Amino acid sequence: MERRNACVRAAHGRHAFANFFGTSREGLSLVDRRGMLKAGMAGIAGLSLPSLLRARADAANSNRKMRSGKSVILLWMAGGPSHIDTWDSKPDRPEINRGPFGVAQTKLPGVVICEHLPKQAAMLDKFTIIRSVDARHSNHEPNKVFQTANLAAEARTNPEAERYPALGSIIAKHHGANQEGMPPYAAFVKSRSHVAYAGYLGKQYDPFVCNDAAKMPVYTDVGVDTGGIAGGNLFQLPTGLSADRLQDRSSLLARFDQMRRGLDLSGSMDALDVYQRQAVDMLLGERVRNAFDLTKEPQEVQDRYGKHLWCRQALVARRLVEAGTAFVTLDLSYHGASGTWDTHGDNIPPYGGIKNGLGPLLPLFDHLITTLVGDLEERGLLDDVLVVAMGEFGRTPNMGTQGSTDGRNHWPVVMSMCLAGGGLRHGQVIGATERDGGAIQSRAVTPGDLAATLFRYFDVPADVQYLDNQGRPRIVLDNGGTPIGELFG
Repeated sequence: MERRNACVRAAHGRHAFANFFGTSREGLSLVDRRGMLKAGMAGIAGLSLPSLLRARADAANSNRKMRSGKSVILLWMAGGPSHIDTWDSKPDRPEINRGPFGVAQTKLPGVVICEHLPKQAAMLDKFTIIRSVDARHSNHEPNKVFQTANLAAEARTNPEAERYPALGSIIAKHHGANQEGMPPYAAFVKSRSHVAYAGYLGKQYDPFVCNDAAKMPVYTDVGVDTGGIAGGNLFQLPTGLSADRLQDRSSLLARFDQMRRGLDLSGSMDALDVYQRQAVDMLLGERVRNAFDLTKEPQEVQDRYGKHLWCRQALVARRLVEAGTAFVTLDLSYHGASGTWDTHGDNIPPYGGIKNGLGPLLPLFDHLITTLVGDLEERGLLDDVLVVAMGEFGRTPNMGTQGSTDGRNHWPVVMSMCLAGGGLRHGQVIGATERDGGAIQSRAVTPGDLAATLFRYFDVPADVQYLDNQGRPRIVLDNGGTPIGELFG
């Protein structure tokens, strides 16, 4: 297992350049007039509005209720955070096992977590820590097991892996946005290989990629703020293309569609006109643009989150769910290779080991997650927004891997994750590992269990299916899965 999952320097060198996808367009990409028109005419790709409107229309016609108001913010800790050095501390073990950090007493009697998470420790009654997550099938970059609930979503060994739909895409199709005019599934993406897309569901359910929609600070791949600002131009119409001209182009497309209407006996072309027109209206409307405009946020709230890139993205995520987006993923990584949380050792830049690699990340993450949860609670949103923080797997019980003094390799045997909000039951620790943190001792939680929990949360049927390219039905929870009952107790 160690040999199969180890990332060597040569492999990371390939990762750093092989997955930039420099010739492909991901999500919504508007860089010129043609791109703008393609987005407006084709339903704005990642925003998925035409398909969402169809889903809502189908639901209304079948008298099936579409639950509104619920949403998820996924804090994706790309690279695999060490469970022992975060939420599953082993203070009584030898240092080679327990690591360099001490522990903090939490608000839950008898429960300790890493000393570098003091804010979360002080409000752990609002969180659930799961210490027994089974990650045995999960690798990373571009593995998506936990984001798809499919144990075969391992692109390094399975060419079909990238076609398995993201849970966010499933939610986009079967739940939709909570407000028309908002993307149902959105993501800040550092690397295409870190986030799962719609695959077999179709590109209309891909995440709306937020990177160019909001002004954000620019960081280097080792986490240094360059002082630059990028993004924020996505919703600006190109010079010479006014709202009136865009509407005129939409009308022209409608006239072309009339040529095909004679062949359409189902009336779908008439419906398509409506969906595309509303998609253009969304592009020209204010709701989605305002959600990305942080200047509309009170300065004291901006100051509370702070200026760090990830914290600014978290504030945008809160604004998105508040405005009606159902699923938001934040790719918490500085670099586009295997992920910033891939702490193999200080001799493998830019990953670092536990002390110098993971150490600086934890106070930042502690501030981010507690600020986000606190802000949601203050705004009366916490019962309707489920915050989930996790990565691909845990890390080896003993330090000193790959020639480093305190690095830890991948450890898919077990990992930890945390949740807050969503109106679920918190203030608890679910599951446990053995004394050294190397294996699950009790209450294993699988990727399917996590997906089943999200489906129940969103009122998505547990037996939901999709069609592959050959038209064969596939069950999302093909590997099984049961909602985590402790959260609903």
